Amino acid sequence: MQVTTVGLDLAKNIFHVHGVAETGEVAFNRPLRRAQVLAFFERLSPCLIGIEACASSHHWGRELMKLGQTVRLMPPMYVKP
Repeated sequence: MQVTTVGLDLAKNIFHVHGVAETGEVAFNRPLRRAQVLAFFERLSPCLIGIEACASSHHWGRELMKLGQTVRLMPPMYVKP
């Protein structure tokens, strides 16, 4: 199953990742600790990652782009809870 889009919800210690395949099926939906995030995305093939724009999202966006991922920041008013 090829993951094409990932939603990343940032928090203090536990981040949530939600991956969607080409067919629209949910590939994964799991929490990750802060230390596990980069290792998780290193193993994932390049895809589009959506992150709600906040103070730390710019840092994480730069780190993920170093791994070859495509990152898009979204204004909070467009993000569903």
